[in-house]
Amino acid sequence: MSEELRRAELAESLREVRDRVDRACRAAGREPEEVELLAVTKTFPASDVALLADLGLTDFAENREQEARGKVAEFTALRPAAEARWHMVGQLQRNKARAVARWADVVESVDSERLVEALGRATANALEAGERDRPLDVLVQVSLDETTGRGGCRPEDVSALADKITRTSDLRLRGVMAVAPLGGEPDVAFATLSEISERLRRDHPEAGEVSAGMSGDLESAVAHGSTRVRVGTALLGGRRLTSP
Repeated sequence: MSEELRRAELAESLREVRDRVDRACRAAGREPEEVELLAVTKTFPASDVALLADLGLTDFAENREQEARGKVAEFTALRPAAEARWHMVGQLQRNKARAVARWADVVESVDSERLVEALGRATANALEAGERDRPLDVLVQVSLDETTGRGGCRPEDVSALADKITRTSDLRLRGVMAVAPLGGEPDVAFATLSEISERLRRDHPEAGEVSAGMSGDLESAVAHGSTRVRVGTALLGGRRLTSP
């Protein structure tokens, strides 16, 4: 597909996704500006990210460090003046913390105290080495089901993990993230996440972000207070690359 055709395709998809978010916000009595659109660009080339940046998007998400590292560098070469914030949304192993701290602006998948410690050390080292110029924003990933392998801490562990983050230099607690359970009812899951977020904000007013909702369930997430929807398929289409 030519760049011109791909740009037109992405522009139409972006319009449709934004229309969905706008309708969901109106139905929930919210303003569209309250909900940020995060483009999940995993498995898609840096050229697509560049086109999305041309169309006005600024926030992009990856779920594998190795793929993200190369893509961020390639995107920067393609659009050196573009404003972009990169989010890590996949499960993160502690041994990848140092690499992630070099390119990520936000890590949304923090789910253990040991990962907090690793990210704290990695961010401090990256700041000292001049590899980044600001603290790392982080969200606590909450598991809303009993399924293993999808990441997330137990709801009852959120408070302690949040306290650990706020005591860690160079990390900034911003809120919570979750994925609706496979085969479950999104409304139930996102209502639970909303309650967790409300409790968290009582002790940490700065942690107001709620990253929830994807291509198939963003309306439910917006109805329950999501401030960031993570959209991949509805925006970019089917998988284009094989992840490293």
